[in-house]
Amino acid sequence: MTTASSQFQPAGPARGDARPRESSAPSLSARELDELARSIKHWGAELGFQQVGVADVDLSVAEARLGQWLAAGMHGDMGYMARHGTKRSRPAELVPGTLRVISARMDYQPDARVDIEDALADPARAFVSRYALGRDYHKLLRQRLRRLAGRIEERVGAFGYRVLVDSAPVLEKPLAEQAGLGWIGKHTNLINRRAGSWFFLGELYCDLPLPVDPPAEDHCGRCKACIDVCPTDAIVAPYQLDARLCISYLTIEHPGPIPVPLRPRLGNRIYGCDDCQLVCPWNRFARLTAEADFLPREGLDKATLLALFRWDEAEFLERARGSAIRRIGFERWSRNLAVALGNAAPSDEVRSALRARLEDPSPLVREHVLWALRQQGA
Repeated sequence: MTTASSQFQPAGPARGDARPRESSAPSLSARELDELARSIKHWGAELGFQQVGVADVDLSVAEARLGQWLAAGMHGDMGYMARHGTKRSRPAELVPGTLRVISARMDYQPDARVDIEDALADPARAFVSRYALGRDYHKLLRQRLRRLAGRIEERVGAFGYRVLVDSAPVLEKPLAEQAGLGWIGKHTNLINRRAGSWFFLGELYCDLPLPVDPPAEDHCGRCKACIDVCPTDAIVAPYQLDARLCISYLTIEHPGPIPVPLRPRLGNRIYGCDDCQLVCPWNRFARLTAEADFLPREGLDKATLLALFRWDEAEFLERARGSAIRRIGFERWSRNLAVALGNAAPSDEVRSALRARLEDPSPLVREHVLWALRQQGA
């Protein structure tokens, strides 16, 4: 999300992510600010970020687009997208005194494209969006950004800042675009010419008047591979995503029943969807992650639907500990697996596993189990 692939839900701010703005930012000359901006990018690379850029805080164009998207109801159940008003598109309203946003990206692709395609092609296997296979990225990026803020403070003294990684209403992709990290593609993910789109984003709001980087230019051209491949036709127009149709939204953010006409289209995708990234030609330049925390845990890159469906809630909570998956809860996890099993090749083993959950305490799960059994011919 996230962008990274499909990170919708803001979490709460972490302790130590902000420096109180009790005093004004240090007074620096234009030359000192230029040198500081160069140092920030160098420090970011040392801390494991693949790129760091600086954006101004004028998001008026993105604000207008967000307003149109919300007015069309394309955010579905994600009421938080509208809840904070203009704080999302006006950084200084969210964090008073903000003059610049330091945007950073970190690669997360854990396995080669052929392995991802193999997982999608096998209806018995469970497909989890690649960003969620390892440890939750929020904590790692937040720690690195805090360390980056610490280095800035060592150089210039106390300054006002706040670290943000899906922790507040932020238009992270437009900010990253303005910081030169990439452009927002037709699938609404951020794309970098030299790195594709398999990366996370994080921000450091600050009150330092740093020189800004030139924004990235759009290089999608006439390509519409992402639009054509979307299993649910969620990319309703270039650069326009209807979340209500998006598999990432349906399997992660949506709390209720998955619309029946869309269930067969989910295939074996139980948490998120990476199809639009898989076909993007710019991802031929993507590199595998060097971060051990982003590598697959609990065998999720190879797991079968049946094996995961047999987990009880205690096992789910234990195995998903430290993972982004844990926050959807056991009920949605079971709902998604039931749909995927309904889409699997008919077998006695699948039908038996589904029948074992006919008395599930959750009406939501029971509904999807019944649907899956009908799909299995039971």
